[in-house]
Amino acid sequence: MADIKYAAYICSGCGIGDTLNVGALEKVATKEGKMAVVKSHPFLCSTEGVDLIKNDIANEGVTHFCIAACSRRAKAEAFAFPGNAVSRANLREGVLWVVAEGPAHDEVRQEMAEDYIRMGCAEVKKMTCPAGSANAASSRRIMVVGGGMSGMTAALAAADAGYEVVLIEKTAQLGGFANNLWKRVPFNAPHAEAQPTGVAEMTAKVSGHAKIKIHLNSTLAETAGAPGRFIAKIAQESGAVTEETVGAIVQATGFTTYDLAKLPELGGGQANVVDQAGLEALAKAADGGAIKRADGSAVKSVVFVQCAGQRGSGGNGDGSHLDYCSGHCCATSIKQATYFKDANPDVDTVVMYQDLRVPGMGEDFYRSAQKKGVIFTKAKVNKVAGGNSCRVDFKDLILDEDASIDADLVVLATGQVPTSGVNLDEWTTTVTAAESGDEAAKQKKSELQKISVLNLNYRQGPDMPQFKYGFADSHFICFPYETRRTGVYAAGPTRRPMDMFQAQEDATGAALKAIQAVENVARGAAAHPRAGDLSFPKARLEGCTQCKRCTVECPFGAIDEDEKRFPVFNQERCRRCGTCMGACPVRVISFENYSCDTVGMQIKAVNVPDEFEEKPRILILACENDAYPALDMAGIQRLTYSAFVRTIPVRCLGSANTIWITDALNQGYDGVMMMGCKRGDDYQCHFVKGSEMAYYRMSKIDDTLKQLSLEGERVQTYEVAITDSARVAKMIDDYAAQLIEMGPSPMKGFG
Repeated sequence: MADIKYAAYICSGCGIGDTLNVGALEKVATKEGKMAVVKSHPFLCSTEGVDLIKNDIANEGVTHFCIAACSRRAKAEAFAFPGNAVSRANLREGVLWVVAEGPAHDEVRQEMAEDYIRMGCAEVKKMTCPAGSANAASSRRIMVVGGGMSGMTAALAAADAGYEVVLIEKTAQLGGFANNLWKRVPFNAPHAEAQPTGVAEMTAKVSGHAKIKIHLNSTLAETAGAPGRFIAKIAQESGAVTEETVGAIVQATGFTTYDLAKLPELGGGQANVVDQAGLEALAKAADGGAIKRADGSAVKSVVFVQCAGQRGSGGNGDGSHLDYCSGHCCATSIKQATYFKDANPDVDTVVMYQDLRVPGMGEDFYRSAQKKGVIFTKAKVNKVAGGNSCRVDFKDLILDEDASIDADLVVLATGQVPTSGVNLDEWTTTVTAAESGDEAAKQKKSELQKISVLNLNYRQGPDMPQFKYGFADSHFICFPYETRRTGVYAAGPTRRPMDMFQAQEDATGAALKAIQAVENVARGAAAHPRAGDLSFPKARLEGCTQCKRCTVECPFGAIDEDEKRFPVFNQERCRRCGTCMGACPVRVISFENYSCDTVGMQIKAVNVPDEFEEKPRILILACENDAYPALDMAGIQRLTYSAFVRTIPVRCLGSANTIWITDALNQGYDGVMMMGCKRGDDYQCHFVKGSEMAYYRMSKIDDTLKQLSLEGERVQTYEVAITDSARVAKMIDDYAAQLIEMGPSPMKGFG
C-alpha cells in the first residue's frame, strides 16, 4: 500500500480572498487539520490551479486532499482526480454568499470558514479512494419482457444502438394490444386523421433484426442474479426451459382493459354495449366499411361514454372503480368516432365527457372530428341500458338538466389496468401466513406465483414494487424509468397510463437507461442516481449482530443473507444511498469514501463555543439531492442565513445514523436540523424510501434526548425540495432564533 500524504488547497477566487482571511485558513489546515501540504491559489479551478494539484500528486506524493473553494456541486469536472481521495470545503456558496456582508459579521464568517476547513480535513483523513469492483459483471445484453409496441420499440432502440437483445413474448405473435387495433391516434402532422398502426411493419423489422433473439409462447420461470449478470430461465409453452444471461431488463408487459362486467350500471355485459377494444374488433371486421353491430345490423347512432369506471366515476357514484385517468381514452374515442363518420357521415355520433383530455397535438384531432360532424357533449352519464335499442341517461352539465338519448351502439371508454405482476404487499402477507402453516395461504401463494411476470429470485418478492394502483414503481419526477430493482426498467402502460405514441417514447427512454446500466455495471460503477460512483458498502461482519435491519430497510433489494444470517451485499444492485449504513445500530457498514467516521469526524472537528460566548452551533445534515442544492441556490441568490450553522451533505437522509445525532449533542451543538426529500405516496426521495426511513428513525430519538435532559426541539427533521432556496434560508434563521430563545445546550463543555 502506498504511503498516504494529506494536502489542502484553498481557492481565493470568486471574492473568497477579498472577504476571508486566507492566511488564517491555511494555518487552520496546517496546525489543526495536520495537512502535510497546504497551498492557496487565486483561481484554483483554472488550468493553472488544477495543474498545481496534479503536480503535487505526481511529484510530492499527495494522495488525499481537501479542496476548499466552491460547493462540491460546482466544478466537479475540474476537480475530478481519479485515484485520489478528495473532500470539498464549501467556502463560496456555504459561507461567502450566505453570511451577511459588513464588518459586523466578519468574525462569525471567518469562524464558519475555518470550521469548514477543519471539517474538510477531518473528512478526507477517514476516506479511501474507491477502486471499483474487482468482479465487474460483463454482460451487456438487454432483455425485454413483453412483445407489444412498447417492448418492440425498446428492443429496436437497444439493438440499433449495437446491443444484443433477448425479447420474450408470452403469446404466439408480437404486437400485443396493437394487433387488436384498426388504426391508431395520429402522431404526425397535420394530426387530423387516424393512422395505420404500423404494427406489422415493426413486427417484421424486429423479427428480422440480427441482434434481437425472440422467444414466443414464453414466460420467465425465474430471474436471478443482478445487473450485468441476470440469469433468466425462460419457460416455453412446450415445457422446454432456456437460460439467458443478460445485463439489464426492460419490463414492457402492457395492460389489460378494465372488466366491462364490473360496470353493470353503465350497461356492461348487455347487448350492444362494448368497450373501446370491442369497438376496434368491429372496426377491423368492417375493414374500412360501415361498422355493424355484433348481430350484423347497421349502426345509425352511436354514443361514446368517457371515463367509464375511471377517475372514481360510475353510475353508482361510490368511486369503486379506477381512481385514475387512463390518458389515452379521450383521443381513442375521438379516433373511433371518426371511424363512423369516415364510413358514413350520416351516422349520429356523440361523445359524452366531463373533461376531454387530449395530450400532445390531440387538440387538432379533436377539431378535425368536430368538422366531420362528431358531437361533443359535456355530460355525466348516470345509466346505460343495452339491448336492441340502447338508452343513455345523463345529466347535461352545460344546461344543468337531466336528459336521455337512444343509440344503436354504446361504447364505454374503460381504463387501462397494468400487467405488473404480483403486488409485493400481498405477497409478503401471504408468504408469512403460508410459512406459519396456513393452507389457504399456501394455495394463494401458488396462485400469485402464476401471475408473476419477472419471477425475481429476491428476498423481497418475485416482482417489482408497485404504486397503489398496481403500476410499476418508478421515480416519476427525476428517474421515470428506474424501479426499485436496479437494472430493471419499466416502460409503457405497465409504468403509467399512456397512449401508443407516449408508450413508444417511454420505451426508447427505458432502453437507453438499460444501456446506461449495463455500461456502468461493467466497470463496477453505480447505475443511478449516483451514476459512475465506484464506492460500495462493506461490513465488518465480526461486529454484526444479525439484526437484519439493513436487509429489510434497503429500498432496492440489494442485500441478501447467507446461511448464518449475515448480510450479503449485491454490489451491482446497490445504488450507494447508504440507507443500510444509517440502519445499522452497531455501525459496521461503511463505504470507502462515505462512512459513519467521515461524517462523525466532521461533526467533531467543529469548534463549538462554550455557553458564555452566545454563539450557538447548529448541525445541518442535508440530503445531497434536494436540500443541499437548495442551500447552494440560496447562496447563488445571495439569500443570507445564520452563520451559526455547519452543513454536512449526506447521500440520502436515510443514510443518517443516529450516532451522528448523539455525537453532535455530546459535542455541545445546540440543535440539529435534518433536511431530506418529501416522503409518502408522491415521494421525491431519489432513493425512494430513504427519507421515510430517516423520519421513522428520528421519531424514536425523543427518549435519547430525555435521557440527556434535552428538549425534543433540539433535533428537527424537515422536508426540503430543490426549489426551496428562500424557504430553507428562512427555516434556518427561524430555528436559530428558536435556539437562542431556548438557551444554550446543557451539554456544552462536556464534549
